[in-house]
Amino acid sequence: MGKLLKYELRKSLFSKGIIVALTLVLELAFLIGCAIRSEETFTITASLLFVLGVTSITLMGILSVIMLHQDMNTKQGYMLLMTPNSCFKILGAKVLECGISLMLAGAFFFILGLIDVNLLLSMYNRSIIDLFLSLMQSINEDLTFTVQNAAALLFSLISGWLRIITCAYLADVISSSLLKGKKANLVVSFILFVLINILLNRIVSLIPGSNFTQITLFLVQGVFSLFFSIVMYIITAVLMENHLSV
Repeated sequence: MGKLLKYELRKSLFSKGIIVALTLVLELAFLIGCAIRSEETFTITASLLFVLGVTSITLMGILSVIMLHQDMNTKQGYMLLMTPNSCFKILGAKVLECGISLMLAGAFFFILGLIDVNLLLSMYNRSIIDLFLSLMQSINEDLTFTVQNAAALLFSLISGWLRIITCAYLADVISSSLLKGKKANLVVSFILFVLINILLNRIVSLIPGSNFTQITLFLVQGVFSLFFSIVMYIITAVLMENHLSV
């Protein structure tokens, strides 16, 4: 499993390097904007950093699904699937790589955001924070901003994104098992993905939010998402083991 995980990490290393480089450039521009007290500069760069963080986490998941699809339907994955490794290990390495990458990227951008926000707070008075909190409560009266709430929300969102990715894995493997690389493969994969995801969202929505605090609700939703991710990983690996041939 360790060698397979390293292999998956190497495949996505280039895209992660680009993300880190872009982040460093934007963060440097943000710090320069703070140093020279240029509101236009640090506002634009802070917004771009936020967009980059969201986009990076999204693209990591999409690229993971694309790589699995290529392994299932092109000669690119032939050598990997012919190695003396079970499909549980091969798929497990993909899920682990994706999960680790998402969690690390989420933690990285979250900590970077906290540092940048604290830097801005040291430059301005508390009224800016009060305005921000008022804006959040205008959206949802029960919504309050704390570091703990934000971390729990981030865990819930990333776990939910991992659930969506493993759902895409399952849909793609089911489609590949049935159509074996035919042109309609992607269309069938997408339809299956939408149907499975709707079903899982319905199940998650049954969690009674009124019975939990904000942090507890976010954590419970995240745990449910991780549970469904594990279930779909097992089903997908079994299908790969029994129905796919290269």
